[in-house]
Amino acid sequence: LMTEVALAAGESAEVTFLLGQTARLDEARELVARYRAPGEVDRALETVRSRWETTLGAIEVRTPEPALDLLVNGRLLYQVLACRMWGRTATYQSSGAYGFRDQLQDALSLLFARPELVREQIIEASRHQFERGDVLHWWQPYSGRGVRTRITDDRHWLAFVTAEYVAATGDASVLDVGTPFIEGPELEPGAEDAYLQPAVSERMATVYEHCVAALELAFETGVHGLPLIGGGDWNDGMNRVGHEGKGESVWLAWFLDVTLRAFAPLCELKGEPDRAERYREHAARLVRAAEEAGWDGGWYRRAYFDDGTPLGTKDAEECRIDAIAQAWAVISGQGDPGRAARALEAVEEKLVRTEDGLIALLAPPFDKLPHDPGYIKGYVPGVRENGGQYTHGAVWVALAHLLTGSGDEAMSLIDLINPINHALDAEGLARYKVEPYVVAADVYAVAPHTGRGGWTWYTGSASWLYRVVVQHLLGLRLVAENGRRRFAVDPCIPKTWPGFEIVYRDGETAYRISVENPRGVNRGVAWIELDGTVLDEPFVPLVDDGAVHRVRVMLLGG
Repeated sequence: LMTEVALAAGESAEVTFLLGQTARLDEARELVARYRAPGEVDRALETVRSRWETTLGAIEVRTPEPALDLLVNGRLLYQVLACRMWGRTATYQSSGAYGFRDQLQDALSLLFARPELVREQIIEASRHQFERGDVLHWWQPYSGRGVRTRITDDRHWLAFVTAEYVAATGDASVLDVGTPFIEGPELEPGAEDAYLQPAVSERMATVYEHCVAALELAFETGVHGLPLIGGGDWNDGMNRVGHEGKGESVWLAWFLDVTLRAFAPLCELKGEPDRAERYREHAARLVRAAEEAGWDGGWYRRAYFDDGTPLGTKDAEECRIDAIAQAWAVISGQGDPGRAARALEAVEEKLVRTEDGLIALLAPPFDKLPHDPGYIKGYVPGVRENGGQYTHGAVWVALAHLLTGSGDEAMSLIDLINPINHALDAEGLARYKVEPYVVAADVYAVAPHTGRGGWTWYTGSASWLYRVVVQHLLGLRLVAENGRRRFAVDPCIPKTWPGFEIVYRDGETAYRISVENPRGVNRGVAWIELDGTVLDEPFVPLVDDGAVHRVRVMLLGG
């Protein structure tokens, strides 16, 4: 779109471009006529600004790290909502499709600002599940066409997100929403995936039943008692590790442990205590299998190939260690504490490259390994998943450190991930080469491109970084039990921080939270004060009174 404007010295002009879409021509003409009226464009733009300010301003923070504040106070959530949830497209990926696991994870960062969008995404995802329990890896809206695969983690994110949503909001009604399954041909033997137009099944199921259909597939295990990796297990590039149906995933064991235990209370809520116990028992079996078959002596293995060859072992020439198996051993919280600590130390030693400003996903990269792990090997060594920083996994490493109480180490990793810190001077910007105001999915790890960013905007790591900073570094967490909505403040911060502030807006009510750290500790809340009164429990009640409440949190360690 272009127009020519001639300006004399001292003159100014304002040009407005209007883009829109309507179902009929007469509606388009009405739209144009409306916005030609004086002031209509300004009013519309102000409405848009106001809506964004409300959403992005749900949480505002002020910490000793200005670069962190810039990300949390709007930029990360804008990246999630505008690009990942609504646009679903960017320079590196232009499709408009929904990913089953992708937008489910993205939505969780909206629990504070737009919880209704989390609910909508849970329901929408449930509509793209086959009766067997597997799902479309991705699909196009309107047509519904998508890809059926053998990827094994996709399906379980529905239960993971649903459990977190209900725990945070108390909205168990989402479990009873009915949606249909979809129907389509099973994958042919030897086929990795199939692009198809599924039919809508006549069989309906509640969201709860959709979650259960997926979790029942978690009981499919291999010879080591570990979950089958199938056509990939979060790392889609490892699509040939278990394509024959025998390969197993250590990472998936940790993830399913978390998911099964988180979903068990919902089974009890729905009157199925036996199922809840069965899920908890299987979660414990998966943990035992991860300890028995996953431990490699200094860290956890990543997986097993179809023929039983381990992946992510010290004896291998390539991919001796993979970050996410170590991170989730800690995130699970059920593994051997000593081993989990050693695993994180191994990540620090072998994958964290402070001088290059990155946290590698795995090392050494795939190159000439006789076993074919999948298309990950097609990437240049040190690029993207193949040994570069895959930021999604790097954020999980920071989360693991926060869960162990290592606020200083976690913050140093978050500083490495923060795109702003990659462009603090001309030299850094010339190396990074991409937008420093949004998270990049990748940072390359090999010369001559070491430190270069890639795949910006369209990355789920923006959502995870927001959640890890807000919920675990700063410790703001929503808790809903027995019809009571509350929040906790239980941070894990660097010892050098004297404190920080959060403004949390819940509807028309605001909570001004001040956290004080007089002893220079990482964590340990001594007491919480609400409007001058010390609370007798570590939770602040959420009330809809339109007032401004002051919350004081004292960290004293211990």
